[in-house]
Amino acid sequence: MISIIILNYNTFTLTSQCIQSIYQHTKNVDFEIILVDNASTECSPEKFLELFPEIKLVKNTENRGFAKGCNDGIKQAKGEYILLLNSDTVLLNNAISITFNFLKQHQDVGVVTCRVENPDTSPQNICSRFPRVKWVIIELLRIFKFLNKSKRGLLLFGTWFNYNRIAYPDWVWGTFFMFPRKILEIFPEQKLPETLWMYVEDMEWCWLIRKAGYKIAFVPEGRVLHYGGGDAHTDKTRKMMDENFRKFYYLYYGKTYATILLFLMKVLNWSQWRKWLVFKRK
Repeated sequence: MISIIILNYNTFTLTSQCIQSIYQHTKNVDFEIILVDNASTECSPEKFLELFPEIKLVKNTENRGFAKGCNDGIKQAKGEYILLLNSDTVLLNNAISITFNFLKQHQDVGVVTCRVENPDTSPQNICSRFPRVKWVIIELLRIFKFLNKSKRGLLLFGTWFNYNRIAYPDWVWGTFFMFPRKILEIFPEQKLPETLWMYVEDMEWCWLIRKAGYKIAFVPEGRVLHYGGGDAHTDKTRKMMDENFRKFYYLYYGKTYATILLFLMKVLNWSQWRKWLVFKRK
């Protein structure tokens, strides 16, 4: 059985659409839905039970963030497999069964995700390499131009990858994040690390899962619409993400390597911004 963990914080309509899409599209697999409400003020979380009496509802008395909220849901889970699913998603096909079957058939895979789409059906860039000095230098020096598009995508992922084939990136977003329950055993305290309150925690989880010898998989046959969240590009959110990236680098790369990496990434960002500015002026 799959335990589907969904966090809600003041997104009643979006979360209801997400749950409805699960019941509409998920076939040939047993599942349970565990909804964790992170102290929403929009409305009473009991309203979800009126619409979906089969779900399990966890009511937190404070907003505990993404990692802790997921762990709160996992505590109530009965399934051998766990799916973390963002509340602002809508399943477009039987993505849960597709990724579940892939995971069962590939014992060396620790996490599997699917194609996550924008409302216009274009793919979101959910697959990435772990930031490394060599990848930044490859982009800075434009070395990737010597590769064809297919090899370039599998080397760099992100915006370079076409999201139309099975692939094994270093890390993927937590938007649709399925893993066997046994994976929790590799983490301290046998639960998802809560180092980061929100944002970049999925990269940390993938880092530790890959260190334990498992692969991270992307399966394009499964399709999910992701609205992306209304605050995805606010200054506050961007600042929190940047700070969490820095925390990750210093925690897992060491001070010297992290300092060099951050400097080179700043140079890369500056060069990309300068190129965009020149283009705009033309």
